[in-house]
Amino acid sequence: MAIPLSYNIRSVVVRWPAALVAVLGIAGTVGVFVAMLSMARGFQATLVASGSPRNAIIRRAGASAEMSSVVNLDQVKVIGDAPQVARTPEGAPLISGEVVVIAPFPIKSTGTDANVQVRGVSPAVLQVRPQVKIVEGRFFHSGLTELVVGSNAEQLYSGLGLGSSVAFGGQSWKVVGIFDAGKSAFDSELWCDARVLNQTYKRPENIFQSATARLTSPAAFADFKDALTSDPRLTVQVDRETAYYAKQSQTVSTLIRVLGFLIAFVMGIGAVFGALNTMYSAVAARSREIATLRALGFRSTSVVTSFVVESLFIALTGGVLGCLVVLPINGYTTGTMNWQTFSHLAFAFRVTPGLLGAGMAFALLMGLLGGLLPALRAARLPVASALREL
Repeated sequence: MAIPLSYNIRSVVVRWPAALVAVLGIAGTVGVFVAMLSMARGFQATLVASGSPRNAIIRRAGASAEMSSVVNLDQVKVIGDAPQVARTPEGAPLISGEVVVIAPFPIKSTGTDANVQVRGVSPAVLQVRPQVKIVEGRFFHSGLTELVVGSNAEQLYSGLGLGSSVAFGGQSWKVVGIFDAGKSAFDSELWCDARVLNQTYKRPENIFQSATARLTSPAAFADFKDALTSDPRLTVQVDRETAYYAKQSQTVSTLIRVLGFLIAFVMGIGAVFGALNTMYSAVAARSREIATLRALGFRSTSVVTSFVVESLFIALTGGVLGCLVVLPINGYTTGTMNWQTFSHLAFAFRVTPGLLGAGMAFALLMGLLGGLLPALRAARLPVASALREL
């Protein structure tokens, strides 16, 4: 078996132009496949990172997202009285009533407007979401038209630098701080006082769209949910914050995956035909050599295995090249529309070892499909007639 295998590997080196075509086809397919999946993984990871296992988000019963929900101030107070809600040293409940609006801001790279999510929050929000840190400037003062801006939003959109003044909703707002939310969806948002945002958009001051509560522990969620859903004063649905944001990511991440698989499938067909052409050409050009191996005593199964290994070697080389090509996009920040909120969301590509492994498996599958039929043809070549060919 060692002689046919070494023969096949040397043959790839000698016939490198034909092999290179198959390698590049497989590399391109693997690169697109991994890139699309890393985009979906990055989008999903960004939204899921927004949630904390200790946080619960409360919305009106039946509301699929914050934008379609209403929670009034009295309900927020009832929620805050639940014993499962964590409290400050002074005894105040860690709960943030929040409102969300969409405002247009120009993207720095293109100058075109994008829908940016502006979130009105309560003063306790930094304690409710301790992963959010002010990295420049300060937090906004309650009652003033001041903004704190997510780190991604500050980088992506024009006019949101520290100390800048921006206009939306008929008001002029001053950017007083930049915050880092740990590469979550909040990094693409602008935060301000919820009451001021309601006033700006002519909404009742005591109406919110959701409330986020910090629980005493993740294990307290079940009791908290039972207490709220059974309270006759409330008509709400309660979700873990992590589960809520994971669900928010499903539409876009599924769409990206489906497109990725479709594109990779179409390109994969082309790569398989390229490998088939390469291997069939190799069999046709080496019929006498194959017959010689058979005459020397190598069985048909040995010849089949050696040619399949040759095809897999070509595919492996293409898979490695495709993975190397896609590695530089890991961490690259881009943005897309979140169809659940109709706002622009910045996220980073995430090329993980699992995705690279999937890309390599896809490459080997293409190599197997592209090498098996030519290998079977090589094994069936008539020895005597092939040896008589010039």
